[in-house]
Amino acid sequence: MKTADALTGLPARTAFESALEGVVTRCGQAGLPVSAGVVDIDLFGRVNRDYGHATGDGLLKFLSERMLAAFAEPAVCCRFGGDAVAVFWPELEKEQAFLRLEEFRAGFHGSHVVTVDAKAVELQVSVSAGLASFPEDGAKPADILAKAAEALYRAKATGRNKVCLAREEKMVTKTSHYGQSQLMGLRRLAQREGISDAELLREALNDLLRKYNA
Repeated sequence: MKTADALTGLPARTAFESALEGVVTRCGQAGLPVSAGVVDIDLFGRVNRDYGHATGDGLLKFLSERMLAAFAEPAVCCRFGGDAVAVFWPELEKEQAFLRLEEFRAGFHGSHVVTVDAKAVELQVSVSAGLASFPEDGAKPADILAKAAEALYRAKATGRNKVCLAREEKMVTKTSHYGQSQLMGLRRLAQREGISDAELLREALNDLLRKYNA
């Protein structure tokens, strides 16, 4: 089993999920909480597009280093996928984990210099994050991570540069409301911008709600 991510040196997702499963089992038996968050670089696709993938890789490594420095043991971080980094805290309530993620988000927001091939590139960067906890948001590690990812998408859709908590949401399939040509256009736009089609839909819906509820 792959235990480390080649780019960041963080634990790979499989190793992270295995560790989380063990912690959830132990904390569940003791009646203790576990909190997990997913942190994602805002508008990462534009960094790759405007500065190149090498700069994007450098920024992701920089984020990973900052998260390792901010979240010491017993917290565990991993490369979650794409430009996202996940973290979990054994025996930590959601409210306490939120404060830690919010402090990290606020401290990360701003100008950072990434060195690529001996060249310094200055970037204005922010991150968004989603947070969920055991047992409040799910009984299984996969459920907790899924809820944290959903909260991350909501943070992105409602303005970015924020931390959102997991909550119950009723989901509907896109094919119930959109034509095939609309969905194909949505997918092309998502690929061009380097974000998910779900995130684009949430962003559009929130813009619509703000327009008519202003």
